[in-house]
Amino acid sequence: MFLTLQSYDAFIRDVLQVAQLRRSAYVCCANAHMAVEAVRDPAFARSVNSATWVTGDGVPLLWALRALYKVRQERITGLDVLPTLLYEAARMGLPVFFYGSTPSILKRCSAFCAEHHPTLQVAGLISPPFQPLTSGEEAHIVDAIVSSGAGLVFVALGCPKQEKWMASVSGRIPAVLLGIGGALPVLVGEQRRAPNWMQRAGLEWLFRFVQEPRRLFGRYVTTNFWFICHFFRQLYSHYMHP
Repeated sequence: MFLTLQSYDAFIRDVLQVAQLRRSAYVCCANAHMAVEAVRDPAFARSVNSATWVTGDGVPLLWALRALYKVRQERITGLDVLPTLLYEAARMGLPVFFYGSTPSILKRCSAFCAEHHPTLQVAGLISPPFQPLTSGEEAHIVDAIVSSGAGLVFVALGCPKQEKWMASVSGRIPAVLLGIGGALPVLVGEQRRAPNWMQRAGLEWLFRFVQEPRRLFGRYVTTNFWFICHFFRQLYSHYMHP
């Protein structure tokens, strides 16, 4: 996995520029879960590494980058990028599209945007079915996004589904697709975000786990274990075979 090395402000500026030009691009916000999935699934790794930007979302990933390569990278998370880009899109008159999540969350998202960003052009909201889409259904969704004129498309399908979807359709959509995972429920107040000290300490995952223990227990136990294993294996290889 190859992270994009730039500041938060530079990243936002680049995304907005590409979105204004209506060029096809997509963003993966990488964390420990994504890194482990990329090791396990080469096809998924190709989807991530083909992204226009791969940002450092998870603090443990940034710690690993520093330990292995002495690189200090600013954290760029979907939770932060979403509200920033909504504000900028409203200011610039750039239409946005929401794809993913549930109908109830999208309804609250629409109300949130109307209240907090009244000038924002919400070009569309689609909550797809949970089962895999047929080629016809996918083509219909792609056509809807393209015809909406959106410059930014926020994709909330969860990892690894959203990264695979963005990689497969990006070239057909003249917009920037951004995989934002579970950022929408936090944006609309359905879930709370971890306090700043937990974010800095790399414990945001723990805060999320406390809110959704049944859904996240298996994933976090497995992911964290394998991330640590892969990190120390790479650290050993890095220093033994520089």
